[in-house]
Amino acid sequence: MTLTLFADLGLLIILLGLAIITAFARPAFVAVAAYMAYGLVMALAWVRLAAVDVALTEAAIGSGLTGMLLLGAVAWNQRQTEAHPRRRQIRLQVPATHPLLIIVVAAVCAGVSAVLAWVVVTLPEPPTLQVEQVRLALPATGLGNPVTGVLLAFRAIDTLLESVVLVFALVGVWSLADDAAWGGRPRSLRLVQHSHALTLLGQLLPPFGVLMGLYLFWAGADAPGGAFQGGTLLAAMWVLALSAGLAKVPAVSNRQLRLLISIGSLLFLAIGLAGWAGGVGFLGYPAGWSKALILIIEATLTLSIAVTLGMLVAGRPHRALPR
Repeated sequence: MTLTLFADLGLLIILLGLAIITAFARPAFVAVAAYMAYGLVMALAWVRLAAVDVALTEAAIGSGLTGMLLLGAVAWNQRQTEAHPRRRQIRLQVPATHPLLIIVVAAVCAGVSAVLAWVVVTLPEPPTLQVEQVRLALPATGLGNPVTGVLLAFRAIDTLLESVVLVFALVGVWSLADDAAWGGRPRSLRLVQHSHALTLLGQLLPPFGVLMGLYLFWAGADAPGGAFQGGTLLAAMWVLALSAGLAKVPAVSNRQLRLLISIGSLLFLAIGLAGWAGGVGFLGYPAGWSKALILIIEATLTLSIAVTLGMLVAGRPHRALPR
C-alpha cells in the first residue's frame, strides 16, 4: 500500500465518521460543528482529485457560509426554546422513531449508495472531446484557467442565472419580514457580548481576508479562484466584523446596498445584451476584448456576491427604521 493510497483511505474514513456524527448527533451545535468539519475535509478530498476550484468553493460556501447559517439557526432555536419553555416540553414528549423504521431507512440508503458506487466503478472511460474543445478554444478568451473559461465564456448563461438566483434568494429572505419591519435592519449578528477574543479576531483577520479574497478574484483568470470564491471570503470577513460588533448591519432599504447586490447580475446581463447587439451572440465577447470584459464581470460579481451572502447570513429585517 502506497503512502498516497493510505492518505486517501484516511480521508475517506474521516469523511464517513464526520457524516455519521452529523446525521446522528443529538445536540444541534455538535451536528453543525461536525458538518463544518466535514466540509473542510471534503475540500481536501477535492484537492486530491485535482479539482482545486471545487475545493475552494466547498471550503468557502459548503463549510464556511452554510456553517454560519446553520449556527445562526441553532442560536435562534435556542432563543425560542428559552422564551417558550412549554414548546420544549412538548417537543421532548414526542415519541422516538421506531427502530424498525430506522433499519429500513438505513437499508434503503445503503442500497442506493451501493448502486451508485457500482455505477461509478463500471462507467466507461470518459470521452475527452469536450475537454479538447475547451483546450483549443481557451486561448481565444485570453484566460489561463479552463474553469473560468467554461463559467464565463463557454457556459456563461449558467453563471448569469446563478448570480440572479442568489439575488432572488435574498429577496425571498427579506420577504419573510413583518410588514412593520419591512425596509428596516436585520437582527444584529453579534451573538457574544464582551468577547475580547472575537473583537481581536474581528480586527486582525479582515485585512488579510480581504486581501486573500481580492487575490482569489484576480487569480481566477489564470489559476484556481474566481468571483464566487473571492466573494465568499469577503463576505466571511464582513460577517466576522458584524459578529464582533465592529460594524452595523445596513437597512435593507438602503439604495447603495441594493445597488451593490444587483450590480453584478445587471452588468453581466448588459454585457451579454451588448454582445447580442454587436452580432457576436448573447453573452458573446468581441475579439480581443474577452479577458477584459470577463474581468469586469468577475469584479462586479465578486462585490455583489460578498454583499448578498453577508445579508443572507444577517437574515430578514427585524427592526423598522425610525421615522
